[in-house]
Amino acid sequence: MIKVLVAEDMHVVRAGLAEILDGQLGIEVAGQAADGPSALEAALRHGPDVAVLDIDLPGLDGIAVAGRLRERLPVCRCLMLTALDRPGLLRRALDAGAAGYLLKTATPGELASAVRTVAAGGRAVDPRLAERSSELGENPLTAREAEVLRLSASGAGAREIAAELFLGVGTVRNRISSAVGKLHARTLVDAVRIAERNGWI
Repeated sequence: MIKVLVAEDMHVVRAGLAEILDGQLGIEVAGQAADGPSALEAALRHGPDVAVLDIDLPGLDGIAVAGRLRERLPVCRCLMLTALDRPGLLRRALDAGAAGYLLKTATPGELASAVRTVAAGGRAVDPRLAERSSELGENPLTAREAEVLRLSASGAGAREIAAELFLGVGTVRNRISSAVGKLHARTLVDAVRIAERNGWI
């Protein structure tokens, strides 16, 4: 029996996923969670074979949860289930230790098949997204440049970002300038748009 944890912040969607998976032969939903911290806690408590994680979880996003589970519960394999079809997010998820990445447009049969594949030690990735990811190329941003852009996207100014990251204002401006140049963007707003569209932030 494959024990599964379902982490999704929308109650109706979470209940639907749990019902679909519980109805599959050889799959049992061992726990559910509505946010990132709860997903981590539930995984550590129930010890599932597979955690089905939404990326946009409140408190701690699904990619961060996958990374922490890789460190704290390596026997639990993570399958991202999301509406976000951005190739950069696929790469970030796989880099964090996720074993699968499926879009919410998947059928119940595709979801169950992905859970079985991941539980058996394989990798399950939406083929169209995998193809687009291979065409995209590598993320040109450093981790710090991505972090500065992510904070800029939330409306933070250079001084706020500097305080948040314990950096000098000049360093923050240099990182913004570097990110804008690497993305061949005209402005900071344009750089944020490009990075978000590709799933790099």
